[in-house]
Amino acid sequence: MTKLYVGNLSFTVTDEAVNALFSKHGTVEKVSMITDRDTGRPRGFAFVEMSNADATRAMQALNDTEFEGRSLKVSEAKERERTGGGRPRRY
Repeated sequence: MTKLYVGNLSFTVTDEAVNALFSKHGTVEKVSMITDRDTGRPRGFAFVEMSNADATRAMQALNDTEFEGRSLKVSEAKERERTGGGRPRRY
């Protein structure tokens, strides 16, 4: 399974629309639209999970193409480094 980063999405796009777009290139396992945790509004990017071969095909076909008036940026998602987060511990 490969997770793709899909950037520069219109703020009005839905996960159903992203799913339909990527389904043309293979089976979509999951679409995760990212929203702002404070406002709940879309942040303009999403993650799409597909099989390795389908993901490669979708990435090549959709990167730098126009979707709902915006030029998509599609690449393989990079694993985010985990930070400790939260407040520092007091001893």
